Amino acid sequence: MKYATPSSAIAFILAGTSSNAFQWPATKSSRGSLSESGVQPALFNRGQHICAHNSDGNEDGLDKGSDFALRSRLSTETGRRGFLLGVASTASATASLVTNGEVAGAQSILPDMPGTSKKNGGNQKRFGGMAKKIRSVCNVMDELQRDVMQERWDLVEKYPEQLRSYVPIFTAFTDSAFPSDDVASDKGLRVALRYEVGRFFASLERLRTATGRRNLDEAYVAYSDMSLHLDRYMHVGGLYTYYDDMISTEEYFKGNTDALVHADPAKDPALVRDLIVLIKGPEMGKTGIVIGLYPDKEVTNNCVVKLDKYKGMREIRVVPQNWAAKRLGEQDPDEVFLIPRKNA
Repeated sequence: MKYATPSSAIAFILAGTSSNAFQWPATKSSRGSLSESGVQPALFNRGQHICAHNSDGNEDGLDKGSDFALRSRLSTETGRRGFLLGVASTASATASLVTNGEVAGAQSILPDMPGTSKKNGGNQKRFGGMAKKIRSVCNVMDELQRDVMQERWDLVEKYPEQLRSYVPIFTAFTDSAFPSDDVASDKGLRVALRYEVGRFFASLERLRTATGRRNLDEAYVAYSDMSLHLDRYMHVGGLYTYYDDMISTEEYFKGNTDALVHADPAKDPALVRDLIVLIKGPEMGKTGIVIGLYPDKEVTNNCVVKLDKYKGMREIRVVPQNWAAKRLGEQDPDEVFLIPRKNA
């Protein structure tokens, strides 16, 4: 995330972050240790996430009709409406983000659209068949990650044709989910979604070229860009299966940053395929794997991180390389390497 943010994209950053696996500090609190209160210390289960706000959940035991819960819901809906008022500039903001590189310090995060709210059922409910098919692209991308990282070029060569078959589905969803020509927000969202699809398939062509040259570094960058544009498409289209309005997790680590178990990123920087934990920024403590390093290190020094799975989804972040630190100790391999090959 290393480029200047357009003013119209500031709302993206403030919209919150998504829920993923965490490293948690094991300290004492007024309620006892974190492990005593149900939270595991340090490298805890990938399936848990202690600071995620799930719009469907009520983990704090609050009455959903309480004044606090009502204010929370009103705040969330107000934020979404505010975003939609400026959505006509979404396409230009998205283009600027991709053209200029990442925001200094943190990647712009595209918020989930109103289609994901419980109130209106979400795009995944209104367009269940197409939404599921688009989300299935994530499974294909996981398999592609495995084959690229294992340099199975004979298998990587087959993915462009497979992914191209999804073009009609992307087109149908874009036109069906936001059909109105009279509503400015629908027009802006269609433009933004078409832009992301275009960049996704442009990156796919770069991957095809890198595969022909057997150039692993170029293949990593092309794959990273594909993952990033697909992630942005799914955020704008409201295709994620959850909504998280947490602004920052850094608060949980104040005065206890040593609780994160990691290598020094200055002395031993994380490279592609390394398992990492984010040690700075609004998503501090989240874990994932580095899938790409951008070559213009003098300008951005960014890396692309694929966060660990949460509720069946894996989000993409572009962060400064010194934010992503290698995890230490015995680690399970990234789950993509556990996917069996159908025709190996």
